[in-house]
This record gives sequence, C-alpha cells and structure tokens, in this order.
Amino acid sequence: MESDLNEYTVIKEGEAEILLHKKNQVFFNKAQVNNRDMSIAVLREFISKRKQEHEAKSSKRNRSASNKIDKDSSEASKDGTPSENGGHQVASEDGPSSASKKPEGVALRELQPPKVLEALSASGLRALRYAREIEGIGQVVALDNDLASVESCQRNIKFNGSLAISKVESHHTDARVHMLTHPNEFDVVDLDPYGSPSIFLDSAIQSVADGGLLMCTATDMAVLCGGNGEVCYSKYGSYPLRGKYCHEMALRILLASIESHANRYKRYIVPVLSVQMDFYVRVFVRVYTSASAMKNTPLKLSYVYQCIGCDSFHLQPVGRSLPKNNSVRYLPAIGPVVTQECNHCGKKYNMGGPIWSAPIHDQEWVTSILNSVKSMKDRYPAYERIYAVLTTVSEELVDVPLFLSLHNLCATLKCISPSAAMFRSAVINANYRISGTHVNPLGMKTDAPMEVIWDIMRCWVKNHPIKAQAPELPGSVILSKEPSHQVDFSRHVGSLSKAQAKKVARFLPNPEKHWGPKLRAGRQITSKHVSLIGHEAVNGHLTQHHEELKEEKEVALQEDNNIQEELDAKRLKTAEDVASTS
Repeated sequence: MESDLNEYTVIKEGEAEILLHKKNQVFFNKAQVNNRDMSIAVLREFISKRKQEHEAKSSKRNRSASNKIDKDSSEASKDGTPSENGGHQVASEDGPSSASKKPEGVALRELQPPKVLEALSASGLRALRYAREIEGIGQVVALDNDLASVESCQRNIKFNGSLAISKVESHHTDARVHMLTHPNEFDVVDLDPYGSPSIFLDSAIQSVADGGLLMCTATDMAVLCGGNGEVCYSKYGSYPLRGKYCHEMALRILLASIESHANRYKRYIVPVLSVQMDFYVRVFVRVYTSASAMKNTPLKLSYVYQCIGCDSFHLQPVGRSLPKNNSVRYLPAIGPVVTQECNHCGKKYNMGGPIWSAPIHDQEWVTSILNSVKSMKDRYPAYERIYAVLTTVSEELVDVPLFLSLHNLCATLKCISPSAAMFRSAVINANYRISGTHVNPLGMKTDAPMEVIWDIMRCWVKNHPIKAQAPELPGSVILSKEPSHQVDFSRHVGSLSKAQAKKVARFLPNPEKHWGPKLRAGRQITSKHVSLIGHEAVNGHLTQHHEELKEEKEVALQEDNNIQEELDAKRLKTAEDVASTS
C-alpha cells in the first residue's frame, strides 16, 4: 500500500479516514457529510431509546412475575395448602426461599449491541464512522455490488486500525439478495443509493428486526417533486404535484411508499425524523410488526387536491375508523372534500398522492437528538448545519401536512407582501396555529382553513391597494369577495419562533461552490459537468486527461519504434546470414 499511496488522497471526516483514488473509481461526495452526521445523531438516540425500552420491558415482566408469585402464595395460604418442608419456607444456603425465587424464563434475554447494515457502502466511510464514533454499536456490515468499491472499503477498514477491523466487515454482493436472505437480522438498515431507493425498499423492510430503524435517502428529487409524475408513480406508487411544498411532498411520498412495502409483511412504520437537506430527502423510521396496527394505514394516507389557479390545497383521507363496542371498524373515507371548481378562484383542481399525511417527526426524539448534538458539537463536522435543521424541525407543527408560501399568496393577488411576523400575528390572533418549516424559509404551516388565509390577504390588500387586474384572473376573483372574518394584524408575542427570537441561524448557505450531487464513480468528466463540479475542476481534469493521453501516445509511439527497430535488426541479421551461406 505504501508504494501506491501517491495514487490516493487521504480524506478525514469525523474520526474516520479513507483512501480515495484520484481517478474517481469509487463514489464519494463531500456534501453528504450532513447526511452522515444526521445519521450518527439519530443512531445515538436509537441506541439510547432501545436500551430504555428494553429496561422498561424487563422491569414490567419482573413486576408481573412477582405479582403472580404473591398471588399464588396468597391462594395457597387461603386453601391451607402446606408449602414445602411442612408448611414452612426454609431459606437455602445459596439465597432466598424457594417461594421468592423467580421462575425460569422470566428474565428477558440480554440486550445485544445493535447490528447495522449499510446496503450500499462505496468507500465505506459511513460504516467506518458508525463503528468508530457511536458508543455501544455492534457489528457493521458494509455491502456493495461493485468490486472496486468493495476493495476500496476493505482497504479503508485496514487503514483505520484494529477497532474498524473488529467491527466492520465488507462483502461483494447484491444488497437486495443479502437482505432477503437475512430476514429480521439487522437492528439498523441504512439505504443511501445513488438515485432512487425504490428497488431496495421491499428487501430492506424484511431485513429490519422488529422495532428496528430504517434510514433511507432519495436523491431523485426531479422525479419526486413532479418533474416526471408518471416515473414517480411507477417507482413510489404516488403522483406528485408541483407546488411550493413539493419537497415536503417528496418526503411524504417516500414515507407512503415505505409503509406500502411494510404492509405486505404485516408491518408498519413510525417516522421519528424526516428531513429535506441539500439535494435529497432522508427519512428515519421505526419498523414494527402487527397485523392489527397495520389496519390503521389508510388513516395515515391522503390524496391532495391542488387548485391550478391559486395556492389552495385540500387533503382527502383514504380511510376512516368508526369505534364499535370494544373494537374498531375501518371504512372508506367520506368525500370528496372539494367541489369540481375552487371555491376561492373558480379554477379546476389537480389531484396527487396518496401521500403520508400523519406526522413525519417524533418531537420527543427531535428534542432529545437536538440536546445530544448540542452537548457533543465537537464530534460533528457539520454541526452548524444539522443543528440549524433540527432546530427548525423542532418548531414545526407536526400534525399539519404541507405548507403555504406567503410570496405565492401575494403573487396570486399581485400585491406587496406583508412581513412574515405580521402574517403570523394575523393567523394567531384568529385563534389558529402557525409555524415555519425546515423545507423552505418562506413556508408556513398552519391549521387555519384557506377561507381564513384569503380573508387575511383581502384585508391586507384593502390597506395596501393594488392596480386593477383582469376580472378573470384568480386574484381578481378572490378579491371580488368581501372578507367574512375580522382580521387583527397587531403584533403577537408568538409571531416569532423561539429560534428567531434568540436569532439562531436556521437556513445556512452552502459552505462552498458546487455543493451538491456528484458524478457516478468511474464516469468520464467532460465539459457538460461544469454545473456539478465547476469550471476549474473540469478544466483541470481535461488538461490532466489530455496530458495523460499525450503521454500514452508518446509511450505507444516509443513502443512502435522499438518494435520496428527489432524487426529491422532481425531482417538485417537474416540478410547477413543468407549472404554468408551463399
């Protein structure tokens, strides 16, 4: 390895170091440090929660066992049944009396360290960081179907020393086959593919242990955000809409797809954290097995009606439940929730979905992760970014799907925009809730109906008149109606979130240029990749490539010359031999 070190670049991230070949043979993206840091933070919390759940379960079982022993003893004394040794309990030399001993099989099996599967490991950086940075983690299995990636991963495992060698193992195999042949084996499964994770979801769901954690990334945002609706439907089973909320809708489409795969095996998911960062979405879900709980899935899914004229949208649940005696009856939802034409502007609706309309975060988890990250900020290379995202997530309304954009509302009416604080105050003064969203700095999640939202905007326009518009425009139709609610724009104390009041940064700029997706491993860099890696990198690579080609041509020409000289020498010798014999 020492002789080949000149061909590699040493990259350090967190406590792990990897050797990366200079010819882009194995995929690596520096921008994914945010993804890896967030995953480590969630994994730390999962290990802590898992331990607490095991202790609670063990304590509950011990209590029930003790109650059973006490009950049996009291029944025996009432019946006058003598106990062993003539009705007297005799303590043995080794411990308490036989009646107070716990029956065999009461204690739970000792909790083992969580076993982690990284299904698409590439260089193995993620697996190495898990092994080296997370306390209490078990074996980390890194898979890849590319031989160069597996060799790179194995090289990096050795490069990181004895701890990595003892905890991380790398295999050259198809992740789907490995997961299907190891059902319920892994406590954590991490899917971070280049593009869509759809082809891995079915096998991943089967390989996660009951109560385990599935972490999944999707980078095909053009598909999930409505650029190719038919492709999204074929991959995820949902039709996207191109609204301002499209990135949150992408999260909810991915969650609905995972739930659909889980339901086929009498399983269901509970999201603990779902984020949209940089150029991808990332979800963290617990996976449980329960045929009865699985029946609640239709209650968590909804179709979305989006008006094509204004920003109004409405959710149509897929199913509903009806309590009946001591059971629950599941029925189709009552609909439709909208008329053929929008009540506000008179335009038609587009329909998308189904999407996950239940909460996409567990606020208890988010708060705990945020506190943990703050206490260990020196151990996260991307601390500022993940802290900003988690802070914004912690302030979201978890029970409100999707969001509105204040600038879009104003664009529909063609009016100047009120300040975000003023608009929030009007909503709060009308006795509704409102919050920001981590997806969009201009997005606002609220439980106020669209009638109230448009009344607030009508009152705003009355105080800030606009030029006359064509009567058939959606904004003109909306403004032609008188407001039916009293609107109070006076400043409310809750108009700023806690983070805003403390001036905590929530939306940070990219740390460097071209911070985004990168080329697949092994691809030839050409001038069309300027948008991904920049002019300097492209020009530098092309110059280097031309020099390499020039050197190869010179070497090939020299070899041809050498061969030609050898042939000439042979011919000359043959001619001399013939002349001498004659």
